[in-house]
Amino acid sequence: MKPSLPQGTRDFGPEVVRKRQYILNTIKAVFELYGFQPLETPAMENLETLMGKYGEEGDKLIFKVLNNGLGDAKNIEKSKAAFENALQGKNDKNLTERALKYDLTIPFARYVAMNHGQLTFPFKRYQIQPVWRADRPQRGRYREFYQCDADVVGSKSLLNEVELTNIYHQAFTQLGIKNYELRINSRKILTGLAERVKAAEKFLEITIALDKFDKIGLKGVEEELRKIGLDEGDVVFITNGFLFISTHPNTNQERLRQLRVLFQKVPIALEGIDEIEYVLNHGNDNKTIVVDTTLARGLNYYTGIIFEAKAPAEVKIGSIGGGGRYDDLTGLFGVPNVPGVGISFGVDRIYDVMEDLKLFPETVEKGTKVLFFNLGDEEAKTTYRLLQEVRSAGVPAEIFHEAQKFDKQFKYAEKKNIPFIIIIGSAEVAEQTAVVKDLRSGQQQKLPFEKLKEFLFI
Repeated sequence: MKPSLPQGTRDFGPEVVRKRQYILNTIKAVFELYGFQPLETPAMENLETLMGKYGEEGDKLIFKVLNNGLGDAKNIEKSKAAFENALQGKNDKNLTERALKYDLTIPFARYVAMNHGQLTFPFKRYQIQPVWRADRPQRGRYREFYQCDADVVGSKSLLNEVELTNIYHQAFTQLGIKNYELRINSRKILTGLAERVKAAEKFLEITIALDKFDKIGLKGVEEELRKIGLDEGDVVFITNGFLFISTHPNTNQERLRQLRVLFQKVPIALEGIDEIEYVLNHGNDNKTIVVDTTLARGLNYYTGIIFEAKAPAEVKIGSIGGGGRYDDLTGLFGVPNVPGVGISFGVDRIYDVMEDLKLFPETVEKGTKVLFFNLGDEEAKTTYRLLQEVRSAGVPAEIFHEAQKFDKQFKYAEKKNIPFIIIIGSAEVAEQTAVVKDLRSGQQQKLPFEKLKEFLFI
């Protein structure tokens, strides 16, 4: 059997894991700096928890988990009927009742709904876990990937949105990602757009069409809008009026002014414009924010401001984060009126950006700092005692696993990029000294045993 991986999944070797941990630890530290608490939820959720929360396109990408016992003779007829239903696109509890989680937001809403009586609101949580989507794998898009979320529930204050934009900026700045762009729009403006063209019942279809702008361009959006039944005048209003605002260079304030002109008689849109203006003007350290009318975010649960972080233009990756306000997500689980807002970092895409731009510090890839040579059982007794003392001082160290020729032990250190080697033979044991060599410079010296920790800890 030739070993292989499921399509859209990956193994991560030690160097990659260290780099990923550097990203995650940096973002986690920023989350905690802003008062967020950690949370974890199961890999699987009940299917009914997830279905119907992500729109028609999103629901198609949910990985369903087959029930146990489908092959049992007692259940064979039920299984046949269930498979027939599945072939017709219907869900059947006799076939599947659980699914791998599609994102972290819906499971978080489910958690809040189940535990709202014990939580202190506003409840601020961060969550770093894998999610799964039955998507077509491509660069920057995987079937298993990590999400890194921060959410606040139990508060309608727009200060939360301000804080989240600053979290983005602080995290990306610490990771060295410059020239990223944080795009901002409002679902209230999009709701107002649907009202303005007298197609409120087609709000979701309009939103989905706009959400494809980055992939299909202006002409493609025009065709999508015609397909959903908008008349030519409305198509022109959306593409040559509404979308024109963001497809031509301008300041945020000028874009907001133009939006006010377009929607001067649409209260819900004006409310969305006011909210964006608040986020831009109240204690915001993030100067990368761009008002973007093409931003729609296709997920059904957003109700207010929406965000999308775009990678620097020189890296053709696209979105590296996103989020927004969802003011009644827990209402889906029988606990209404719990407002919330959150953002997500696309860790896998951030990794690709940092690799392309060579942003990882050299220290990230370093593991073992010193290798003790193994010169035999007697010498190893002394060597191992010193090895443990060095480790107790916080210096990553190891001993070669068996007594071998120097050449083999040298090659092991070189291949693992271990900067220092320590050689303790019988003469060194008698002298209570060690030969220390820096493989980077080639310099070699003898040190007393008691000086080893001090030398290596520098």
